[in-house]
Order: sequence, then C-alpha cells, then structure tokens
Amino acid sequence: MQIAVSGLNRGLAASEEDLKKAEAAAKELESIGGPVDLSTDLDKLQGRWKLIYSSAFSSRTLGGSRPGPPTGRLLPITLGQVFQRIDILSKDFDNIVELQFGTPWPIPPIEATATLSHKFDVIGPAKIKITFEKTTVKPTGSFSQLPPLEVPRLPDALRPPSNTGSGEFEVTYMDSDTRITRGDREELRVFVIS
Repeated sequence: MQIAVSGLNRGLAASEEDLKKAEAAAKELESIGGPVDLSTDLDKLQGRWKLIYSSAFSSRTLGGSRPGPPTGRLLPITLGQVFQRIDILSKDFDNIVELQFGTPWPIPPIEATATLSHKFDVIGPAKIKITFEKTTVKPTGSFSQLPPLEVPRLPDALRPPSNTGSGEFEVTYMDSDTRITRGDREELRVFVIS
C-alpha cells in the first residue's frame, strides 16, 4: 500500500491513474486482511497515526465529495503533515494538522499546529463515529512562545447542514502499523503508525 501512494504528497499530487492504483492496492489489502472487528481489535487503534494518503486531497479540497476549504493557491496556507491521535481509554480522537501561513515580506511565515479535538464511539463492528469538540491552534517555530488559541465554534443554527461537527468512517483494514479507512464523504484514507 505504501508503495502505491508514495510520491503522491498524501494525495495532493494524485492523477486519475494514481487514484485507481491506490484504490486497487487498498482493496487488495482489505481482502487479505478480512473484516475488521473493533470489539476485539480496538487496542490496535491506540496511538499516533500519520496520514500518508487521502483520496479527498486529489479533489484539491479538504472535504472529499462534500468540498471543504481549497488546498491550492487561493489561500496563503501550506499544509504540512497530518496526524490522528487516538486514545481508546479516554475516547479522544484528535486530528492534528501542521500549517504554515504566508506573510508579507520581511515577516517570516507563521507556523502552527491545529488540533481538531473529537470524542469517538464505536457504532458497529468496524464503524466509528466522531463528534467534534473544539479546535486549538498552537503557534510553532519562531512564534512558539505565543499561547494556543481556541477557535470559536459556530453556533449550530449558523452552521451549514453538511457541517454537523460529527462524522462516521469505517476501518476497512488494520494491522500493527497500517490502517485504512473509508469515510462518510466517500474518502479513502491510509495511515501508518508514527
């Protein structure tokens, strides 16, 4: 699987052919591994996982089939590494994104880590539901002495119906160092333990 997605910049550089190759590699691993049963394998979720591929990134948005923010040159933001930190005891499920914000010269770019905190529940043999709690942005690099900032959440009445703050995905393959998920946005994601 890692060979099929190497060089694709987590999917940002994926062509239509690359998408097909990644999908085929994922299906092969899923068939070899058989069904995932989180009632017996929940402990395998524990840890920090690095995203190495997302089919949504090839759409140049962060939202898969329900487009999210653009990842191209429209915003002066560079996407760094993306991680998931999962704690099976506290039910914490954090998406962690390294970001770099462009600034006018001579100010150096601002680097930060955004943590989207969720709680999770297992709602089927291999299905997980995450519920959004908060977003925290912590400056890093030359601005690391600044305190973290909690981003205010839009009230439910102002949020679009597609942004409910929760989501579901199915874990379709998992071993001690690789995890494949398929999300409610028709998104294929591949993670490796980090």
